Amino acid sequence: MVSAARIRVILRRVPVLALAIVVLVAGIAGAFHTPAMAQEESRGWSLRDLLFPRRSERLEPPLRIEPPRRIQRARPPKPKARKPRAAPRAPAEPTTPVVEKAPDARTVLVVGDFIASGLAEGLDAAFAENAGVRIVVRGNGSSGLVRDDVYNWPEQIKSLIETEKPAAVVVMLGSNDRQQMRIDDTREQPRSENWTKEYERRTEALGKAIASTKVPYLWVGMPAFRVAKMTSDMLAFNDIYRSAAEGHGGEFVDVWDGFVDENGAFVISGPDINGQAVRLRTDDGINVTRAGKRKLAFYAEKPLLKILGLSAPGGVTTAAAPAGAPVEAPAAAAAPIEVDRTVPMLLSDPALDGGSELLGAVPLKKADRSGEKLVIKGKAPDASPGRADDFSWPPKVQPATAAAGNDTTTAINP
Repeated sequence: MVSAARIRVILRRVPVLALAIVVLVAGIAGAFHTPAMAQEESRGWSLRDLLFPRRSERLEPPLRIEPPRRIQRARPPKPKARKPRAAPRAPAEPTTPVVEKAPDARTVLVVGDFIASGLAEGLDAAFAENAGVRIVVRGNGSSGLVRDDVYNWPEQIKSLIETEKPAAVVVMLGSNDRQQMRIDDTREQPRSENWTKEYERRTEALGKAIASTKVPYLWVGMPAFRVAKMTSDMLAFNDIYRSAAEGHGGEFVDVWDGFVDENGAFVISGPDINGQAVRLRTDDGINVTRAGKRKLAFYAEKPLLKILGLSAPGGVTTAAAPAGAPVEAPAAAAAPIEVDRTVPMLLSDPALDGGSELLGAVPLKKADRSGEKLVIKGKAPDASPGRADDFSWPPKVQPATAAAGNDTTTAINP
């Protein structure tokens, strides 16, 4: 048996153990304190609450709050790479059938620089269907009248004409002449006074050399260019070419208006020979396109046809003249036949006065012309008896009605 002293010792220690248990339980409760318990701390605490906690105060494991997840939006699928569309093809230009030239075809010799070579291509296309005309080009792309040490046109032109025996010569040069010219060991600047005099002399020499061969020739002027200074120089050159050509039996062909706008400014695109808007010049503003070459030839066609004696590029030569011989002008057209015209109708025509004769017959008496009384004198003709405008009194009776004794009449019986 437990002694009383032992019991008293245990009872003394019970409050201490109880207090230790309370403290332990309070510490555990503080570690797992819930928000609901924190809100009710102000109302007090008892041992009952420790031993029998309310449902809202029961210890529950803390909620695990996960951080909000980022919503990943579905990315739209990448579009499939499309094949690049091919650029629309320009409509193919109609090809002109080229006929085989006849052995005795007449030759047109084209000489000059690289622009002249383009002119020759245009003329070749113009006369492609004519078996009696052959276009021959003897150009030097880098030549001109300034650098005679590179190519001397006044000296070379005679030998070219003797070799080709052309029926006509077409000259076009000047695009390479905007450079210094050596005159008596001195380099003169373009378009200076001495430079211009020497250039005119060399141009005259070329015109004389062609004229001495007795072959008709055309001198085609230069077109405008993109560079404004170059365009102004070409205008001055064209005046020199015109003077040289017309002073030595040639004909100057002006192409300027075909490659500028209404204000005289350079254009890349413009109307072709059919009036359609096309590209006439290349991107450098100097060379000409295929349509531009054909347009250059268009300006030279008409005077060239006159020299060759043709009515159209595809026509047949009207005169079997030797190469280089001038073509006789066609005979003048016959005078038009005179046509007799009818005299205008007058108000005094027979239709107005009851006549039956045509103009030119014996005229009626002046007094009997009812139309003349009405128009000139303003007197109306006498009304027929019984008509609505017959205001005579007593009314007149038509003789035919009175003779027949008819009851029906247009007059009112008395």
